[in-house]
Amino acid sequence: MSEPFSVRVVVRGYETDTQGHLNQAVYLQYAEHARWMMLEAGGIRQRDLVARRVGPVALETTIRYRRELVAGDEVDVSCAFVWGEGKTFRMDQRVVKADGTVAAEIAGIGGVLDLEARKLVASPADAFRELATDPAIFSL
Repeated sequence: MSEPFSVRVVVRGYETDTQGHLNQAVYLQYAEHARWMMLEAGGIRQRDLVARRVGPVALETTIRYRRELVAGDEVDVSCAFVWGEGKTFRMDQRVVKADGTVAAEIAGIGGVLDLEARKLVASPADAFRELATDPAIFSL
């Protein structure tokens, strides 16, 4: 895909802290929401993962806060998977205000957990290819 997958979110008042800024933990929720919406858009539903006895797992997450977000701000939360060799993959995400200002950059390392063995599968890209109806969404 030429453009990363993206979903629009509006910052809600109850998600802000006493300074009126979006609470830092909510950035993780927005990132998670975008990832699950991306899975759905690619044809991977949660029940399919459960039936196959695998699940995506976050192994590491780093957030770089660039600009504040306040209640009412509309943001696009993007998500792109970057595949390499081995049991893990990278997730690059950005939270961008409607005016184009980057509010946050979120970088993560993920894997696909075999729910029976409780170990990462050897090739997460292969697992996504097998489950997805539209692997191109995942750059596969």
